[in-house]
Amino acid sequence: MTKKPVVSIVDDDPSVREGTVDLLNSMGFLAQTFQDPDDFLKSARFNCTSCLIADVRMPGMTGIELHDHLVTSGNLVPTILITAFPNDRDRARALRAGVLCYLAKPFKESELIACLQLALSSPETNTRGS
Repeated sequence: MTKKPVVSIVDDDPSVREGTVDLLNSMGFLAQTFQDPDDFLKSARFNCTSCLIADVRMPGMTGIELHDHLVTSGNLVPTILITAFPNDRDRARALRAGVLCYLAKPFKESELIACLQLALSSPETNTRGS
C-alpha cells in the first residue's frame, strides 16, 4: 500500500490555509495547515512532511527564514513559497537558498500542481519517512 505524501501548509491567512488544504486533500494528498512556523516545527507532522508550502510574509519567522532554518538544521524539506507581495529580490534570494517554487497569490491551480510534482520528485522527498 502506497502512503500518501504529507504536505504541510504554513500561512497566517486562514482563507489561504483552508483553500489550499481543501485543494490538496481533493487531489489525494494528506495535507495539514499551521498558522505559523512555530506550530509547524513543534508538530508531529514535521518529520514526515514531504513538501512544505509556506507564506513569505508572516509575523515572526518568514517563509524564507523557515526554509533557511530547516536547511541549517539538516531538515531538507522541498519548499514552495507563496506570497501576496512578490518581488524580484525575495524571489531571487529564495531560489538561491534552494526553494523549489516562488508563487504569487493568487496562483493558478496548475502552477501549484507543477510545483508539487517537482517537490515530490526531489531526492529530499525520498529520504523523509512517515
